[in-house]
This record gives sequence, C-alpha cells and structure tokens, in this order.
Amino acid sequence: MRVTPSPSDSSFGAVRTRLRAELRAQRRALTAAERASAAQLVARNVDRNLGLRAGDRVALYCTLRDELDSAPLFALARRRGWRIYVPRIDRARHGRTMRFVEAGGRERLNRLGIREPQASRTIGARWLDLVLVPLVGFDAHGMRLGAGGGFYDRAFAYRRWRRAWRGPRLVGVGYAFQRLPRIHSAQHDVHLDAVVTEKGVIKCVTGS
Repeated sequence: MRVTPSPSDSSFGAVRTRLRAELRAQRRALTAAERASAAQLVARNVDRNLGLRAGDRVALYCTLRDELDSAPLFALARRRGWRIYVPRIDRARHGRTMRFVEAGGRERLNRLGIREPQASRTIGARWLDLVLVPLVGFDAHGMRLGAGGGFYDRAFAYRRWRRAWRGPRLVGVGYAFQRLPRIHSAQHDVHLDAVVTEKGVIKCVTGS
C-alpha cells in the first residue's frame, strides 16, 4: 500500500519523488487506445456531473508528456460555450508565478514544453468558476500529488487560510489508478474539491 509519510519524516520529499516516478511509469505504460478512451470518458464525466453553463469561466491545462489528454476537454468547452482560460508561467519579482490567460491567439512553448497563450489579458484566480488541474496522484481527502513545481499551490494559497471565499472549484483530472490511500499534506498544499477520472467523479473530504 503506497502512503506518503508525515511531513515530519526526513524521507518525506524522497517518498513523494518515488511515488511520482511509480505513477508516471504506470501512465507511460498505457496504450494509445487506453489513453484516448480515458480522456473521452473524463470529458463525459465532467459534462454530466459538474453542472457548468455557457459563459462559465473554466481553466483547462495543456497536456504535458504523459498527462491525461486535455484535448477532449477543450472540445467540450467549445461546444458548451464555456470561456476557456489556461495557465501561463510568468517571471515575477519573487520567482516564477502562474497566471490564467484567456485561450486563443498566438502561443509559444514554455521551458517545460507546455503550450501557452501570449495574450496580455489575464484573470485573477479567484474569478474563475472551475479549474481542472492535472495531477500525478490524489487521495479522497483532496490531497494532490503534483509535478513538484508548486505553481497551483501558490496560485490558490488563499484557500488555506480562508474558510469562505469567492473562487473556483478545484477539480483534479487523472486516471483512476492514480488514487492513493492517503497522501500526508505539507504546509503549502492546497486541497482539491473533487477529482474526475475515467470511472467517475470523486467528491473529496477536505481537511487533514
């Protein structure tokens, strides 16, 4: 059973690194047909279960390497008339930061190989209605094991200290096998509200 140690454990970071490697290896082992089928099922589950309406502001992600393909989600968003935003990593005074930019227009590849729009018009993270977040692993408490950059955690850090806020639902997107029994959280981790996989929607019980 794969469970991360508590943050006080000296091997905390090393175990997260190992888990990422194991789960990424499982993703790479999928066939093209399995990937395509899962991506279509995830889009169907988003459409049927998340209650979005035309005009809603939805942030999607541009697929990186072996992440679950977001192309069916973009197609769904266009059919339903959602306003689509994508994350962009920009330089800031204190390092790199994630901003959300309306999709469309010219794009470039960032240093991670992710497509990013070059538009200057951005939206504050709190004003989105839904953010679909890629992940490497997750648990039923809403803990997300990400790629390790911490960009989503920093963009939505305000959720950690405010019980009530105007802001989006954070919904992870991944394969069902990426679910772990428990991921102990670090101080900076921001919890998900739900996770969508090819098998359905898991509403998370947030908290420790």
